[in-house]
Amino acid sequence: MIEQLQTYFQYPFVKYAFIVGTLIALCSSLLGVTLVLKRYSFIGDGLSHVAFGAMAIGSVLHLTSNNLITMPVTIGAAILLLMGNESRKIKGDAAIALISVSSLALGYMLMNIFSSSANVSGDVCTTLFGSTSILTIQIKEVWFTIALSAVVILVFIIFYNRIFGVTFDENFAKATGIKTQFYNLLIAIIIAIIIVLGMNLVGSLLISALVIFPALSAMRVIHNFKGVVILSTCLSVFCAISGLLISILASTPVGATIVAMDMLMFFVCCAVGALKK
Repeated sequence: MIEQLQTYFQYPFVKYAFIVGTLIALCSSLLGVTLVLKRYSFIGDGLSHVAFGAMAIGSVLHLTSNNLITMPVTIGAAILLLMGNESRKIKGDAAIALISVSSLALGYMLMNIFSSSANVSGDVCTTLFGSTSILTIQIKEVWFTIALSAVVILVFIIFYNRIFGVTFDENFAKATGIKTQFYNLLIAIIIAIIIVLGMNLVGSLLISALVIFPALSAMRVIHNFKGVVILSTCLSVFCAISGLLISILASTPVGATIVAMDMLMFFVCCAVGALKK
C-alpha cells in the first residue's frame, strides 16, 4: 500500500488534489459552525445549485474560466439569501429552495440544449458529484485556490470576535455598535467563495456536507465556540485527506468517499459525546 501511494504521489495532479482538498476542507469548516448556529445549514446546498447553473452558463458562453461567472453569481445569491430577511416576501428555507431548484433545472437544461460534449450525462455527473474534477485540476487552479483560501482564513481570524457576536446574538451585537449588516455581507461572500472552491472537491450536490458535517460532529463533543471551530477544522482536514487516500487506493469516487468519512466521523463523535455524558 505504501509503495502504491509513493507511486501515485510521483504524479503532480495527485499532489495538487491533496493541496486543494486540504485547503477547501479547512475553509469550509470555519464558517460551517456559524451557518449551523444561525439556522442556515441548508444554504450550502442551495448555493451549490446556483453555482451549477452559473457553471452551465459559462460553458455555453465558452468562457476561458467558469469562475468568471460562477463566483459573482454565487456571491450575489449568497447576499440575497443571507441578508434582508425581514424585507423579503419569500424568506428562509422557501427562498433557498426556490433559488436552488430553479438554478439546478436551468443548468441541466442548458447543458443538454447547448451541449459541447458527446457525453452530457457524464459531464453533469462529474459536476454534481465531483467524480474526477479534483484529479484533473491544473497548477493555475491550485494557485487560485491557495490565494482565495488565504483570504478566507485571514478574514475569519481578523474578524473572529465580530463573527462570533453576529452568530450568537445579532440584536445585542447591533446594540454594542457592531455593523451587523456588514458582517452578514462578509459571511455571505466567504460562504459563496467556499462553495465555488468546494465544487472541485466533492461536486455541487455534496459540498453542503463538507460545510455542515464537521461542525455538527464537533458540537457533539465540545460546547464552546472556539473549541468547536478548532475541532471541526481538524476533523474536516482529516476526513478530506483520508477520503482522498481511500479514493486513490480503492478507486472510489472522490467526493462520495470524503463525505462518507465525514459521516463516519459524525457517528464517532456522537458516541464520544454520549460517553462523556
